Amino acid sequence: MIRIAAVGDIHMGPDSQGVLRPAFETLPECADLLLLAGDLTRHGTPEEMRVVAREVQDLAVPVVAVLGNHDHHDDRPDEVTAILREAGVHVLEGQATVVESGGARIGVAGTKGFGGGFVGRCAGEFGEPVMKEFVRHSRRCADGLRAALEQLGEEGCDARIALTHYSPVADTLAGEPLEIHPFLGSYLLAEAIDTAGADLAVHGHAHAGTEHGMTSGGVRVRNVAQPVIGRAFHVYHLPVREHAATGAAAQQAH
Repeated sequence: MIRIAAVGDIHMGPDSQGVLRPAFETLPECADLLLLAGDLTRHGTPEEMRVVAREVQDLAVPVVAVLGNHDHHDDRPDEVTAILREAGVHVLEGQATVVESGGARIGVAGTKGFGGGFVGRCAGEFGEPVMKEFVRHSRRCADGLRAALEQLGEEGCDARIALTHYSPVADTLAGEPLEIHPFLGSYLLAEAIDTAGADLAVHGHAHAGTEHGMTSGGVRVRNVAQPVIGRAFHVYHLPVREHAATGAAAQQAH
């Protein structure tokens, strides 16, 4: 089995140093890689991201991350991304990476994603330029995720995982006020996942949401925001198999 450890929304700051490191050091005993689903900092400052980098640097398992909205707040996403990459973290935005563990090739495609809402209650690419750009940004994120997943499909990975900050489905937002659902995710991400195929989708962002969900194509979705999972990380299991199937045939993640 492929063991996927994941957490998001850890919101670290200068007073957080060392809080998660002891738990992360146990990862080789229970997981093959660690996914960080965005909102790693409180305000997206380099000082805060250096705290995160020290928590995950030189771990015995690969670490793959996407940024969240908090990580963009200080308007220095390139700088905080560089800090993570210097610590050995694979940071993705419309990109894919393949890590090898226990003889398995695990592909991860990632994007921050964006809002816009879900089928029947979603923003449209119409009207004022700022509204059209809002939806276009969501679409660009989703298109990047789809292309990255398709790339992994061509590389013959044993499993493919979609890593985002914003949610691809409304299921995992249950518990959040309906009024803010359009700001918590977009159906365009789910369309990308179902079109390209994945075995598991992992996201954060929805602190009051629900852990378990599913795309219409049958891909299991997990909200790993730390306030939801209530621990340093949660581990999901996927079967080892060659050339991961499309979303409709994906195996259940426990």
